Amino acid sequence: MKARTKKIIEILKETYPDAKCELNYKTPLQLLVATILSAQTTDKKVNEVTESLFKDYPDLDAFLTLANDELEERIRQIGLYRNKSKNLILMFRQLKEKFDGEVPQTMEGITSLAGAGRKTANVVLSNAFGVPSIAVDTHVFRVSNRLDLANSDNVLEVEKQLQKEIPKKEWTLMHHLLIFHGRRCCIARKPKCKECPLSDLCKYDDKIY
Repeated sequence: MKARTKKIIEILKETYPDAKCELNYKTPLQLLVATILSAQTTDKKVNEVTESLFKDYPDLDAFLTLANDELEERIRQIGLYRNKSKNLILMFRQLKEKFDGEVPQTMEGITSLAGAGRKTANVVLSNAFGVPSIAVDTHVFRVSNRLDLANSDNVLEVEKQLQKEIPKKEWTLMHHLLIFHGRRCCIARKPKCKECPLSDLCKYDDKIY
């Protein structure tokens, strides 16, 4: 590992000692549902919706009783709710019919489900099953490019570059650290460069001081 990368990881660990998944869940299925709902929506908004949803529908058998229009109503506050509802209803059936009611523990299995892409699979694999993974969401993509930990406008390529740059044992934590930094400091439009602990190590050309 490069000395610069090691330093970045150390500083992020010191800055965000509480970095973790900010979606609320108790089971792999709940995390899968929450992650699908989180696309183009804040984790805070998802947690507001899933608090009552998971209380009323705590497991797959309960979810399988949901009609599409009923689920739409429950998640209406979330962006793209119609499409997400349709995918979730289909996904619940797929889990029952193809995976004996269990969330699969492989990339191939999860990405075969309706509404679940590679990012969703990485989130579930790392947080629910302890599989080292780097899920590249909008924050990880932005921050890793600005810090020159990766250099690509392709999400999959960024994931591959980060896997090479960062030790495997740090993948999951680094995913959370980059998200925390992206949400709290290295924000999209007006990054807080003046107060950024990584400012001296950052390669971003449009720093704001």
